[in-house]
Amino acid sequence: MRSGSLAEAQAARLAVMRISAEQQQIIVDAVHQLFGQQGRVRLFGSRVDDRRKGGDLDLLVELPHLPVDAPWQAARLEARLQQLLGEQKIDVILAGPENASWPIVQEAARTGIPL
Repeated sequence: MRSGSLAEAQAARLAVMRISAEQQQIIVDAVHQLFGQQGRVRLFGSRVDDRRKGGDLDLLVELPHLPVDAPWQAARLEARLQQLLGEQKIDVILAGPENASWPIVQEAARTGIPL
């Protein structure tokens, strides 16, 4: 594989996302504010498929370890993003070693595009 091929493939995947660069930055900043710089976020679901219309914002937030109150923290991030991005359906999945075997986490990690 040519060295440029990997970069070209990633650029093509990024072009498919149906969120703006500004929205991407808002999401990443909110994740870092709530979970620190170690938080990594992937967009997955219908927003990474340009053949689909609409769709909610599906986010996988990868952390070194899940917080004890993970459901509450996921809800906090969803609420914060709704404040920043406007009223829309946002689904957040927090992922860490504790739930890495869950099928939804594996699928989101496999198909998601890092922001």
